[in-house]
Amino acid sequence: MEKMRMETLDMVSENIKKIATLFPNCITETVDENGNPKKAINFELLRQMLSKDVLEGDEAYEFTWVGKKASIVEANKPIRKTLRPCPEESVNWDTTENLYIEGDNLEVLKLLQESYLGKVKMIYIDPPYNTGNDYIYLDDFYMSADEYEEETGSIDGETGERFFRNTDSNGRFHSDWCSMIYPRLLLARNLLSKDGVIFISIDDNEEENLKKICDEVFGNDNCLGVISNTNNPKGRSDDKYIATAHEYILVYAKQKKSTKWFGFEPTETITKRYNKVDEKGKIYREIDLRKTGENDLREDRPNLFYYFHYNELTGDFYPSLNGTATKGYLIIKPQREDGKEGNWRWGLETAKLRIGDLIPKFMPSRKVWGVMQKDYLEGRALVKPTSSWVFKDVNSERGTEEFINLGFDKRVFPKPKPLGTLIRCLMLSSREKNDIILDFFSGSATAAHAVMQLNSDDGAHRKYIMVQVPELCEENSEAYKAGFNTICDIGKERIRRAGAKIKEDNPLTTQDLDIGFRVFKLADSNMTDVYYGASELEQNMVLQLESNIKEDRTDLDLLFGCLLEWGLPLSLPYRSEEIEGCRVHTYNENDLVACFDENVPETVVREIAKRQPLRVVFRDSSFADSPSKINVGEIFKMLAPNTQVKVI
Repeated sequence: MEKMRMETLDMVSENIKKIATLFPNCITETVDENGNPKKAINFELLRQMLSKDVLEGDEAYEFTWVGKKASIVEANKPIRKTLRPCPEESVNWDTTENLYIEGDNLEVLKLLQESYLGKVKMIYIDPPYNTGNDYIYLDDFYMSADEYEEETGSIDGETGERFFRNTDSNGRFHSDWCSMIYPRLLLARNLLSKDGVIFISIDDNEEENLKKICDEVFGNDNCLGVISNTNNPKGRSDDKYIATAHEYILVYAKQKKSTKWFGFEPTETITKRYNKVDEKGKIYREIDLRKTGENDLREDRPNLFYYFHYNELTGDFYPSLNGTATKGYLIIKPQREDGKEGNWRWGLETAKLRIGDLIPKFMPSRKVWGVMQKDYLEGRALVKPTSSWVFKDVNSERGTEEFINLGFDKRVFPKPKPLGTLIRCLMLSSREKNDIILDFFSGSATAAHAVMQLNSDDGAHRKYIMVQVPELCEENSEAYKAGFNTICDIGKERIRRAGAKIKEDNPLTTQDLDIGFRVFKLADSNMTDVYYGASELEQNMVLQLESNIKEDRTDLDLLFGCLLEWGLPLSLPYRSEEIEGCRVHTYNENDLVACFDENVPETVVREIAKRQPLRVVFRDSSFADSPSKINVGEIFKMLAPNTQVKVI
C-alpha cells in the first residue's frame, strides 16, 4: 500500500523530468550528499542545444543580483509543512468557498501548488515597496537563525516568522528585496490559469527591478502593460524634489494569446450609440468604413484602396478593383474631406466576405457617397483600459475612508488599498462566475472585500484565497490597543464587517452571497519529528515509529493535510459519520474518504470500498499488522479496483 509523502513536491526533480522529455541527451547522473546516484542536467550541453551558434564565454544579456541563484533554489525546495484548519476563527465554515490562510506566503504558495495548479484566474498583490523603512521576509537562504538574531534581533517568538527592516544602509538593499519577491512570483505563475492575469502594485523604489523580474518570470511578451495609478493627487509632501502623486500597477498574463477577456464592458455612454436594429433584431450602429487619421491617403496604404459598385434600383452592391462605372451603377471610393483619395479600413477580401455588414450611404455633409459598417453591440470588443488611472475611487484617502466606514480607526491600518482599484482589476480580468482570486500579500484584505462587493453587483460567485503572515502589531500601536494582535486579525475582522455591510446595504440581491471564509494556519508537518519521507523509510525504522502522527493533531488536521497532497481544493464540502464506532470522513461526495481510527475492522473497510470513492486514506496504525494491511489492499482490488488507497 502506497505511503503519502506528507511534503510538497520536489520541484527540481519535476523540472528535470520535463527537460528529460525534450532533451534526453542533456540528462546525466551525479551523487547526492549520501553518495546515492541521482539525475542531473548537463547545463553546458543544454545551452548548446538551445543555440544555433557555438557558445563560448559567459557574456549574456540578463538581470541578476547577489542571491538570485539561492532564491531559485528556495522556490524549488520541498517543505514538510501543512495547513491546520481553524473552524472556530472562520465564518460559515461548512458552506463557504473562500479561504484565509495565515503564514509565510512562500511556504503557503508551495503547499498550494498541487491543489490550485493552473486554477487561479486573477492574482493581485501589494508587496512591500522597499521604501527603506519596510519589513520584508527573511527567507531561509539568507542566514542562520542565530546569525539573523544577532544582526536584527527581530524573530517573532510566537509565530516563528522572521522579518527584518530593510533600510537603505543595507549593502544588499535591492538584492534582498529581489530575492524576496522572485521565488514567490515563480510559484505564483504556476497557479495562474492559461488565461490568468497578475496585477502587482509597486512604486518608484523597485518598479524598475520588478519589471525586469516579471519579464523573466512571465516573459516580456506576456506584459499587458504598466498602469500609472494616481493615489495621492496632492503628491507626497515629504519627497525632496518632486512630490510623487502616483504608483504603478504591473500587469502580466500567463499566456497573452489565451487572454481573451481583458477589458471593460462598454458603458451606457457607449451602448446608447447602438440605435439601429437589423432584420434579425440585432442591435447595431453605423460607423464609417473610410480610414481617418494618420496614413489615410491612397499612397499611404494602396492595398486598402478599391471601389464599391452600387445600383440604387436593384440594391446590388459589391467591391472591386475596377473603377469603371457601368449602366445604373454608382462608383464609391474612399474620398477625404479635402477631395483627395483616401483608403478603407478593410482590405478588398475582407469587404467581399463581409459585404452583408456594409451599407452604401450618401454623406450630405461631404456631398459624396460613402460606405458604412454595421457595428453590432453583441460581440463588441471590450473597452481597453488606459495606462493612467485617475478617478475618485483610487486615491489613498478614499481607501482610508472606506476603512473608517467599516468602523475602524484609520490608525489601525495606515493607507489600505482603495476598493475601487481592486474592483477595477477584477472587472478587467475576471468574467467567469466561479473564478478564483488570489492575494498573497493580503494586508487589510481589500481584495476579499472587492470580491464580495463585485459578486454582489454582478451576481457572480468568485472565490478568494487571502494569504497573510501573522505579523505582530506593536504593543504601542493603535491596532494592538484596539484588540488586534496581528495583521491577520485586522484582515479577518475587515472581511467580517465588509460582508455584513454589503448584505445590509443590499438585502434583496445578496441572499446567496458568500461572505464567509475558512481559516487555515501554516504549521509544521502533522507527522512527528522522527517521521521520515516515504522515499527515506527503511524496514528497520518501522519498529521505531510507535506513532508517526503528532499527539495534538485532530482528524480534521489530517484530512486537510491529505487534501494538499492529493491536489484537492480546500474549499469543498465534507461530512463525517460513525460506521461501527469508526469516524469516517467523506470529502466532496466521493472525491476522498478518510478514516484515521486505530484498528479499523474489516467490515468498515468493506463498507468504504463498496462506495467506490476515487481516493481513500487510512493511518498506518489503522491496521493491526502487515497481513491486515495486505488484506485491505485485496478488498479494494475486489470491490473498488479504481480507488487509490494510501496510508499516512
